[in-house]
Amino acid sequence: MTTVGLLYPGHSAEDDFPRIEIMLDSDIRLPLFHTETGEDARRVDELRAMGAPDLLAAGVEELRLAGAEALVWTCTGGSFVYGWDGAHEQIATLARAAGMPASSTSFAFVHAVRELGARRVAVAATYPEEIAGLFAGFLKAGDIEVVATRGSGIITAREAGTWDAELLRELAVGGDHPDAEAVLLPDTALHTAAYIPELEELLGKPVLTANQVTVWEGLRLADRRAWSPKLGTLFATRVPPPGTWDTRGIEVRE
Repeated sequence: MTTVGLLYPGHSAEDDFPRIEIMLDSDIRLPLFHTETGEDARRVDELRAMGAPDLLAAGVEELRLAGAEALVWTCTGGSFVYGWDGAHEQIATLARAAGMPASSTSFAFVHAVRELGARRVAVAATYPEEIAGLFAGFLKAGDIEVVATRGSGIITAREAGTWDAELLRELAVGGDHPDAEAVLLPDTALHTAAYIPELEELLGKPVLTANQVTVWEGLRLADRRAWSPKLGTLFATRVPPPGTWDTRGIEVRE
């Protein structure tokens, strides 16, 4: 059995993770601990407060007792708003507290894009434009070319959690770009697990969503490869391209 612990802010799309467990149809487990969110607002100050070390550390012991082998801060905005270096320090602090490999959804996107061998991506975000731009900047710091960035002006995770399949399709299509080799939907409050193959067929290219890449990242840190075409191109390749499957993560043990 492989167990990946998830630190998840709020409750907007928590049911994506039991759904992903079923899709993986294996001995993979994804125990989840809810972190405090404060005010539900996609503003830089609120997102930084959401990712504060003391809030993240609160769930570490519970996930350790659940047998977690790796830990992922299941939040995109609460990571990339710290910038590339600050997000690394955030996760290094979490890894030290947990005594296990750790990462975040923001870094999961960077690693997943590299896994696909993509060079140019489009960002289709629910966030306000300013926050979507910060995510694009984070990707650029990870040597990923962002050819288009779309923000949708959604202020709260609660609202994003109510989006249905039609709104999700509109988001993906509206955020796509002819030069993009993959489209990224960076919001863990969106329900996306059930729709990824449909979105990929619609766009004709890989689609990476926040909850999908979060699980993939945790499995990467645990050195466990899972195969499930129901979760899109990222999970549809049994053998990774040479040099792309890198088990190195932030592994701080004390």
